[in-house]
Order: sequence, then structure tokens, then C-alpha cells
Amino acid sequence: MRLLVTGGCGFIGSNFIRLTLREHPDLVVCNLDKLTYAGNPANLAGVEEEHSGRYVFERADIADAGAVRAVLRKHKPEAVVHFAAESHVDRSIADPAPFVHTNVLGTAVLLRESMDAGPERFVQVSTDEVYGSLPLCGAAPFTESSPLAPNSPYAASKASADLFCRSFYETYRFPVIVTRCSNNYGPCQFPEKLIPFMYSRAVRGESLPLYGDGLNVRDWIYVDDHCRGVLSALERGVPGAVYNFGGGAERSNIQVVSEILKFCGKGEDLIRLVPDRPGHDRRYAVDYSLAMRDLSFAPTRTFEEGLRECLAWYAANGDRLEQLRSGTCPEHICAG
Repeated sequence: MRLLVTGGCGFIGSNFIRLTLREHPDLVVCNLDKLTYAGNPANLAGVEEEHSGRYVFERADIADAGAVRAVLRKHKPEAVVHFAAESHVDRSIADPAPFVHTNVLGTAVLLRESMDAGPERFVQVSTDEVYGSLPLCGAAPFTESSPLAPNSPYAASKASADLFCRSFYETYRFPVIVTRCSNNYGPCQFPEKLIPFMYSRAVRGESLPLYGDGLNVRDWIYVDDHCRGVLSALERGVPGAVYNFGGGAERSNIQVVSEILKFCGKGEDLIRLVPDRPGHDRRYAVDYSLAMRDLSFAPTRTFEEGLRECLAWYAANGDRLEQLRSGTCPEHICAG
């Protein structure tokens, strides 16, 4: 199979490319990436050499119809997996425009050009944030039929992209599948996200700024487990369907930060509560029983196992993490 992956130099996309090339020796992957601040070619270091002739990179903006059309005509993919997105909530609050450009316009362009190219599958990789917020106690997790109620510009842009995907299936019967996942963590994550951000400060003994009371809850999933879910949706998902992926690991932000401090041998006196973020969702949780039943999806790591593995990777790659971190992170970071 010839596969087009957008955003493949990002955190989740790069892990997905490594997984699919490793497990499918007949797969040829074209990685289309604009290489914004969060797209790092080092995330795929050695892939081209290890999988000779099975990996190619094309630099392009998914909102550029002519560039996308040229890539599709050149590589003739039989399937598209769409990771490319602006994804940081704080950045979307500061300026929603890049999120509209990439996540909304870019997805619409990619859908239109892909439809003309005729792939057999198109997988839209989305987020549980499109569902909005749950109360901390007494509310069942979101299901695939839960209404979309995004609360941040980022979440609104992803919800808009999901609705474009739905419309292309309903109007044109274009074989789109949408996946929505809880918070990812693991190797190569850009250090504006909670776990690498807090780790990079903790190892230097710096204060750890945490929004509000620190009790906001996220369900965490190790990136490889999410990637296996996306791969299963690509292979066995039903066109027009939505599949939730979760890790079954709801933790408050302050719990996650406390575990990071323990790993670094630091005390919780480094935690500094700061004013809350506007529109900060209180809790995310998804019911992923549909994916378990129809796609044989199940997380393989507990949060404790995955976090230890993740932090060990950061410890072994401290120079690289520091290079990414320098000059890029906003002062206050939280999960989601």
C-alpha cells in the first residue's frame, strides 16, 4: 500500500510512521509536512536509511491546493492519514488565525484534493477536546455520539475539520473515518506540552507553573497505543464512522506533575499555582468501547508504565529536549 501521512514530522505523526513502517514491510509512506515550529525532521532520524525506498518526504502546506495536488499525483496514495494540525490551546487563545488556516482550511483542501485522487481510505486524526468539558464527578465519559461543544479556538478548529469530514462522506460518499483521542504522551513530544515541559523544568530545579487549582483531569494514552488505534481504523474502520481512543488513565494535572517530580527526585514545593487559563476545560474522558469491539483496540501500557518509559526517554535525550524547549514555550502550560 502507498500511504500519505500529513504532519508526519510532528509528535504523533512521526511515531505513527515508525510504527507502520516497522510492522508493514510492504508499506510505502509519503510524509507531507510544512515543518512549522512543532514539525521536527529529527523525529524521523534514520527512517529513510532503515527503510530504503519505502519512505519519502515532501514539504508542503496542506492549505496549498496546488502543492497538495502535485504530491497526490506524484505519489498516488491508496490511503491518507491526516495528522497535520496546529494543536496547542494556549497558542490558539493568543491567535486563532493559524488554527483556522491549517485545521479548517487545510483539512477542507486536503479532502477536496484527495477526493479527486481517489484513495480508498481517509483517516482524520482528531481530539476528544471537540466534545467540550465534563464535570469532575458524576458524568459518564463522552461517546462518539456526544454533541460537539468545543470551548477553545483549537478545539473549535478541530470540530470544524471533523464536520468537513462528515460532510464529504455524506455528500460525496468519500470514505472518511474520524478518530478522536485523549491526551497523548511519549517520545518526541514538543516541549510546550505538559509532561515534557514540566520535566524539563523539574530537572533544572525550576518552579512548575500549573493552571488554577491543578485539579483539571485528562485521560492519558501512550502515543504508540494511539498510533495502533489509528492504524486499526485505517485497516478495519467503517467509512463514515467515528472512533474514540482513550488510555483508561484519568489523572489530575497535579497528580501527573507530582509523578514527574518523584522521577526527578524533586519536592512538590516546586509546584506554583498560577491564574487559570480562559475557558479551561475541567475534565476530558472518552468511552472507547466501540473501538475495543470493532477495531480490537486496547491500551497496552498503564499510565505508570508509560510515564516511566517516557521520562526515561527524556532523561536520555536531554540535549535534544533542551534545544526544542529554548525560546519556544509560553510561561504557563497545562494539559490539553
